Amino acid sequence: MRRVLISIALAAAACTPIAGREHTLAPADLPAFFDCLRESGAAVASAHRGGPAPGHAENAIATLARTLTYAPAFLEVDVSRTSDGALVLMHDDTVDRTTTGTGAVGALTLAQLKALRLRDEDGRATAAAPPTLREALDWAHGRAILELDIKRGVAYEDVVREVDAAGAMERVVFITYSVDGASRLARVAPAAMIYTTIESARDLDTLQQRGVDLSHIVAWLGDGELDQELAAALAARGVESRFGLFGRDDRFAATAAAGVQSIAVDETAAAVEALDAADGEEGYAALQCASAD
Repeated sequence: MRRVLISIALAAAACTPIAGREHTLAPADLPAFFDCLRESGAAVASAHRGGPAPGHAENAIATLARTLTYAPAFLEVDVSRTSDGALVLMHDDTVDRTTTGTGAVGALTLAQLKALRLRDEDGRATAAAPPTLREALDWAHGRAILELDIKRGVAYEDVVREVDAAGAMERVVFITYSVDGASRLARVAPAAMIYTTIESARDLDTLQQRGVDLSHIVAWLGDGELDQELAAALAARGVESRFGLFGRDDRFAATAAAGVQSIAVDETAAAVEALDAADGEEGYAALQCASAD
């Protein structure tokens, strides 16, 4: 497995996809999957905004597919809402940076948004239109776990309704940024897996008092300096941690060794190679946890 992933990383560095190869990572039981990572001292890589690259825009289905040709990973995407209520993948409040159009996402209809073309990180137009959340959910079925970063002005209820309609509740993770946000989402969708900001182990007590199942919580610890003591305290309570290493590709293995189970990254293939080399397993531990859940 390591030789395969090293080849994947080298191919990614050359920006040459591996034709016909797709690396799936779609565990059927997310709480059990994260427990396995924690118990085995392993971590999974999460592709920030789906893993954009030259010629491949963020939050595009073609980009998600490209990421899986290099490495098995979770895929983080951003959920916004159009003026006519459609849920779409878009990070910014406006379409100016990421598409050929201008204006607020919330001021455009779905038809108007679909008439635009996404731009890559260099500002070059691609052939892809912004996808709907449902299109992404349907594409990801059996391929990958989508991590849904719900943007301002989008109701949890609407996203949960769309996820339920797609039969996807067990194959997504919802991203929130506060204990209050996690509590509200858990009331709407008790079975949801949730990432949320945790500032101290006492936050877990608050969640429990509000009836939140801690086996469905992964703690976001930020992207600055990792609080290893907090990560250890959470692990002692059976709660996994998530940390961001955007643009810091020399710390993947060290972050996993510090007790983090989910690492949000920009360099997905390099992250998977480093985690695989460091996990002490014959194969990539995240894949083994996925097959064992």
